[in-house]
Amino acid sequence: MVRRPVAWIVAVVLFVEAFGIAALNWFLGIVVDRQDMSLAGLDPDMMSMSSKIGGLVFGAYFALCGLVALLVAIRNRAPAGLGRILLISAAVVHGLLGALVWGLVGWTAFLFMVVVLALIVLLLMTYDAPAAPEEPVDATPGGDGGSAITPPPAPTTP
Repeated sequence: MVRRPVAWIVAVVLFVEAFGIAALNWFLGIVVDRQDMSLAGLDPDMMSMSSKIGGLVFGAYFALCGLVALLVAIRNRAPAGLGRILLISAAVVHGLLGALVWGLVGWTAFLFMVVVLALIVLLLMTYDAPAAPEEPVDATPGGDGGSAITPPPAPTTP
């Protein structure tokens, strides 16, 4: 059995990212709360609370994706079902965030998003199920060495 370190790396990166996203949004919520400023007439307390809740939800999402990657690493087999869907959605989110942060934050944040995207895709591709071996073309079920193509049965009249 071959152990692949990709799943461990993806799990650690997603857990760190989950904590970072949650902490960043919590900090931004505190900043909005302390400035007590309104944006287009919105309630500052509501903006602060929504930033904190959004950070916790987004952090929980990345932590759940990290848990899926951790389970892949422990079990040493491909993710299936909901876990695979979560990892694919995390890859899509990182692609979209990478495109967004290129203009807003800079190339370093873009590079981080692309690296995480590549790690998730690598995890999904390296743990893909192996294909079933194909039968030889000239093999027949009867084993008589003849052609595998047989004529259709003759029509019968009632």
